[in-house]
Amino acid sequence: MNKVYFIGAGPGDPELITVKGRKLLDSADVVIYAGSLVNPELLKGIKAAVYSSASMTLDETTEIIRKSVESGKKVARLHTGDTAFYSAISEQIEKLRKLNIEHEVIPGVSSATAGAAILGQELTIPEISQTVIFTRIEGKTSVPETEKLSELARHRATIVIFLSVGMIEKVKDELLQGYSEDTPVVIIEKATWPEQRVIRGTLKELDTLVKDAGIKKTALIYVGESLRASSESLGKESKLYDKDFKHGYRK
Repeated sequence: MNKVYFIGAGPGDPELITVKGRKLLDSADVVIYAGSLVNPELLKGIKAAVYSSASMTLDETTEIIRKSVESGKKVARLHTGDTAFYSAISEQIEKLRKLNIEHEVIPGVSSATAGAAILGQELTIPEISQTVIFTRIEGKTSVPETEKLSELARHRATIVIFLSVGMIEKVKDELLQGYSEDTPVVIIEKATWPEQRVIRGTLKELDTLVKDAGIKKTALIYVGESLRASSESLGKESKLYDKDFKHGYRK
């Protein structure tokens, strides 16, 4: 019996899918893709029967997978970004386990890391931030009490916020429970797509920046002192290339 491949499509740019993901997509007999999020350019030239899951329920996508696998077909389930974050593959995998259908997960490039590349920086700067938090604000989807944005803000780590730009006033209010008003923020809309936009400012003006730009969805919010590295020299160096730092490859 064939297995199902859950593939991270990357953030938008069709060249950012992994080599393995591309090969599996090209060799699949059936492709089910997140039609509202995945760049359709990725589907050009493939031989597979293609289904958009945008209007489907979990049971409907599972039934297509079941019928396809039982008839000996290779199925690619294509999700945006990296499957590790907010992809909803967990509930799909649980369904497949009950049907004794094997699966394999192929990671992709997350929009969060693509955004850092767009800014031309790393997010972990020595002495400034060594922790990156990926999260979302509570809305229709609840979050554990200890993971509310106001609680996470108290760490003052670098934070990347998904799926929350539509509640920007609430995002700002909760971030101010930990960060100062002059903390750098960056909003990246549709990272790596042709219509990508990057907006910079401070936490104090976060809601105004989003509203003035007319951004309502498909945007990431970056917060933290590490963001200064994309526009100024912070003078912080890691030990990795320090001439006085010894390790197994340099003595």
